[in-house]
Amino acid sequence: MLKIGSHVSFSDKGLLSATKEASLYGSSSFMIYTGAPQNTRRKPMESMYLDEGKQLMKELGMEEIVVHAPYIINLGSYKENTYELAVSFLQEEIRRTHAIGVRNIVLHPGAYTDKDPEYGINRIAEGLNEVLNGVKETDVNIALETMAGKGTEIGRSFEELAAIMDKVEYNERLTVCMDTCHIHDAGYDIVNNLDGVLEEFDRIVGLDRIAVVHLNDSKNPAAAGKDRHAPIGSGWIGFETIRNVVHHDALKGRPFILETPWIGKDAKTQRPMYEAEIALLRGDVAERFGQDFMNQIEDLHSFFSKQDVDSRQFVLDTWTLLKNDAKAKKADPREPLERLYDQVAEAGLFTELTEEQINHRLIAWLAGKQLLVNA
Repeated sequence: MLKIGSHVSFSDKGLLSATKEASLYGSSSFMIYTGAPQNTRRKPMESMYLDEGKQLMKELGMEEIVVHAPYIINLGSYKENTYELAVSFLQEEIRRTHAIGVRNIVLHPGAYTDKDPEYGINRIAEGLNEVLNGVKETDVNIALETMAGKGTEIGRSFEELAAIMDKVEYNERLTVCMDTCHIHDAGYDIVNNLDGVLEEFDRIVGLDRIAVVHLNDSKNPAAAGKDRHAPIGSGWIGFETIRNVVHHDALKGRPFILETPWIGKDAKTQRPMYEAEIALLRGDVAERFGQDFMNQIEDLHSFFSKQDVDSRQFVLDTWTLLKNDAKAKKADPREPLERLYDQVAEAGLFTELTEEQINHRLIAWLAGKQLLVNA
């Protein structure tokens, strides 16, 4: 079975709440933070409904889930207090991950700030050695995430990940989380040469190291070094490429986790597109949403065809305009999905549907006409 899901909340009743939320999206996997990613405040694991959550996971057939380490951990820092916090806090997060029964905790390797890449690689390896030496009682692996190249972050190339691993004593406990947006933004051409990128990764790091795949489209062209996620199909990577990632033989069996942004006209009522994205990537849209949904997708194809709007070209042209024309962006900062939604709303196409429901259908429209053929 395809292991696919999204980031879900671990608040309220912990693992039980997370599992229930994931089930709403039709997930077979999911990812959590064991607490807020921006701070060190944590509830005791005894209060996180672990047994109840595991029982519900078993009933729903969710075999493998993922934990993400907090953003505030920076093993690449030259500042002793920052580095020491990173080591001790990551050890605590690994123990919490072990308590849940999860095998991989995803980690942004770190940033070298005022130093240089060589310093960052050495410092991160030093930190990982210290961390792993202190958590030998656990069986949790640290999944180093591929990064986009923003600022001074390390992990923007496969070579940097390999260099870190080579310096870690217990590197059999180091795995990799491959993020589609990040490697695209770092300059790896997964759109035109996915096979070549995976072969390169295999040569430098090893495909057997990949334990988790983050699924995100990108608001920026390849090699932008920006790291700005977009819903699947609404960015520069596109639905077809991300579907190819999910169903690639070399990545079979890994959990695929969506971190796509929530969308909506009002920030207070924005909603995730996870349910539609998961169904599209799994290939069971008609079963999940029903025939009326499929008919409405067909209506969208007819509507936009009459206006001579090609979905892929519209997305790329809009991002290009927003990136290259400051005056045009100031006059109209709407991103592709919002512009498409406004066209549908102004035409009164689906007056009986909510904003979230219309956006689900737009995500499906962006996936292309092949969806209707396969249905």
